[in-house]
Amino acid sequence: MLVKELADQKHPFIYYDEPATKARAIIREFGLRILPVTDKNKKLLGKISRRDIMIITSAVSAIQAKGVMTDPKCVLTMKDEISFAVNEMLRQTAWYALVIDSPQDKTYRAVLSLEDYIRVKLQKDPNRLSKPVSDIMTKEIVTCTPEDEIDNVWRMMQIRSLAGLPVVRKDKLVGIISQKDMLEHGEVLPTFESKKGRFRAPSKVAAIMKTPVATVKPSTRIADAAKIMVTRSVGRIPVVDDRSRLVGIVDREDIAHFLLCGEVE
Repeated sequence: MLVKELADQKHPFIYYDEPATKARAIIREFGLRILPVTDKNKKLLGKISRRDIMIITSAVSAIQAKGVMTDPKCVLTMKDEISFAVNEMLRQTAWYALVIDSPQDKTYRAVLSLEDYIRVKLQKDPNRLSKPVSDIMTKEIVTCTPEDEIDNVWRMMQIRSLAGLPVVRKDKLVGIISQKDMLEHGEVLPTFESKKGRFRAPSKVAAIMKTPVATVKPSTRIADAAKIMVTRSVGRIPVVDDRSRLVGIVDREDIAHFLLCGEVE
């Protein structure tokens, strides 16, 4: 199977000289995690992620897309084998890869996500994912509390390169917060936008965290966790015990790695 058979060829993109605020609007409207940036001939120049776009402080900012774009972690071609492509994405810890025609012709064509790969594997070989989530979940978890200030949580997410955090109170899971939640609510460091101004009292995680949270048990089949991810478009799922205590977390990378390797390392 080739990348061109799985990648999203209708994924939005933006020209380098368009306003960065337009990029932010596109990311919000379509719920995107990554937005390719091209020149006028559609040659790939870079990408804008949620993290990149959150540096914009004003709805009337004059910054252009090229001013906030960064280099993509992973760039593939339409003719790459999917196993090679997913291996490269995992090696570079990239949930999304930008796809071009070839190394010589850098015309932007599509975006490939680990979710695309997981979805196809679920359809073609669901029995491959019959093992329990406990076999692949991460047990060392970074968390926050409902009382934490959003700006502090955002800084921690930046430092640790995290896109979301479980929210716990007395070891029990009570919510989840992500970059998407922060972007949608316009919560502010001073880097985020704010209707009330940057000198208001800092917002707390409780104000924007998602609840209730889709969770699984350690005994849940990997296939069932994967179905939740692709149907709800969530990147990570907390794993809780019978008392709602957080015991692990499983994300797309964990599942894609398991599918690619065929065994837990």
